[in-house]
Amino acid sequence: MTQPPPYPTPPVGGPPPAAGGVAPPPGQIPQGYAVPPHHAPPGYAIPPQYAPPGYGPPPWYPGPPRPVAPPPTLSPGGQPLASFTDRLLATLIDYAVFMVIGMVFTVPAMIYFFVVIAPDLFQVAADGTVAEPDFYRDLVLPLLWLELAIFAASLVLSYVYYVEMMFRTGQTLGKKTMKLRVVPLDPTRTLDRWTAAKRFLVQQLAGLVPGGSYLDGFWQLWNKPWQQCLHDKAAETIVVKVAS
Repeated sequence: MTQPPPYPTPPVGGPPPAAGGVAPPPGQIPQGYAVPPHHAPPGYAIPPQYAPPGYGPPPWYPGPPRPVAPPPTLSPGGQPLASFTDRLLATLIDYAVFMVIGMVFTVPAMIYFFVVIAPDLFQVAADGTVAEPDFYRDLVLPLLWLELAIFAASLVLSYVYYVEMMFRTGQTLGKKTMKLRVVPLDPTRTLDRWTAAKRFLVQQLAGLVPGGSYLDGFWQLWNKPWQQCLHDKAAETIVVKVAS
């Protein structure tokens, strides 16, 4: 392969090349003097008539490459795992649903208290005096039974909401809104009633311990690679993102 000359060849009748075979600076290049690209000094624009075939200015530099977002972590079944934010929003929606349901039970209970129980505390005798009520019989016991009735109704509704609805569709209203679904960690299994009940039971027990609900919920932040809460680990389930 023929090597290019160490210095440019001047046109006929032109001045000799610079000493050392180095092309003269741009300001000293005489008229008609051709400088090959491999000898062009920085900042020297090669005239079009002397540019070799295929030569062009360097392409515009677009800057450093943009960071590419890492692909979402996938479940063993190939579905993307639900993010912490999506799960938190789904939980808040479920809490809002239960607050509305709680009001449905609380308001009638208060009406019952003031209409049925409270009048017995202020009975007026025939002589116009207010009879002293039996504090335990007339107040404590009715309130205790009322509380137990509300608790039992809430427990039944929670079971239906978090177990029966969950094992049939894998979704509560909150998860459906955020397009999440609870599935078994083993993709060959299906979500059954016992798995949903175990998940619900551990979640409720965690709520009985001070700070247990927070520990249960935040556990997914450092649980790798499946991002499971404590109730997920107990039931061997994960939460995935779905299309609907």
